[in-house]
Amino acid sequence: MFKLLACLPLLLVLLLAGCESTDGGNGSTTQSAAPMQRPGHLMPEVMPEDFAFSVRFGITGKNEINTFEGTVTKDLVTEGEATAGLTFTGSEMADIYTRLRDIDVMGELKLEPARQNCNQTPYDEEHWQIRLNGEEQTLEWSEEKCEVTEDAKKLKEIRSYIFELVKTKAEYLELPEAVGGYD
Repeated sequence: MFKLLACLPLLLVLLLAGCESTDGGNGSTTQSAAPMQRPGHLMPEVMPEDFAFSVRFGITGKNEINTFEGTVTKDLVTEGEATAGLTFTGSEMADIYTRLRDIDVMGELKLEPARQNCNQTPYDEEHWQIRLNGEEQTLEWSEEKCEVTEDAKKLKEIRSYIFELVKTKAEYLELPEAVGGYD
């Protein structure tokens, strides 16, 4: 009986340690097996020095805002394309970064719609290339299948915001007008 009482504290310690651990047995204690994901978890709060992005968009994906090269390209439809130099202010880049961070753009975004029950022509498309802290992320989506995911809608809202900034820049305003259209 005495041996059993002497082992009881040891058994209780082992039992309690086993109940706390959710790490699969590696000895560390965590609060949950899968920490709750929150927006921005893969992106630092402060914009990294190497943050840059390129987004091609529109019916043919020929419009482009490219901070890697400091350019904007406008689709002139039947007249080809026109490119001009473009720079954003530090505060504009920080604002764009914050918006991309808010949707956790370096995480797992769902851009492919679950339902693909139709095809439409022409359709909008977007092609993103994003760099920060030496890492690059490529994101693509289109409206070809008639459905757009919530993540794609959020990206489109950010791209629309960026494009509104671009449309106020003198360099963009000096580009020729588009001629024709897409049917």
